[in-house]
Amino acid sequence: MKKRRRFKQTETLQERLAKFAADSLEQAKNLPAGPEREELLKKARRADTAAHIDQWAASSGLQPPT
Repeated sequence: MKKRRRFKQTETLQERLAKFAADSLEQAKNLPAGPEREELLKKARRADTAAHIDQWAASSGLQPPT
């Protein structure tokens, strides 16, 4: 049986999503308007939304997102 490659994450999901979003926005700034730039902006928005959902799911009160 093949063993799975496992490793410990050194950063939290929140940190990784925030870094990905920031990196995507930075790359998008350097591109001219067009489909590639829009795709990077979309990915950044999705990462930001995922970070907010993760934060909301981990909260103690589980209040609806605003």
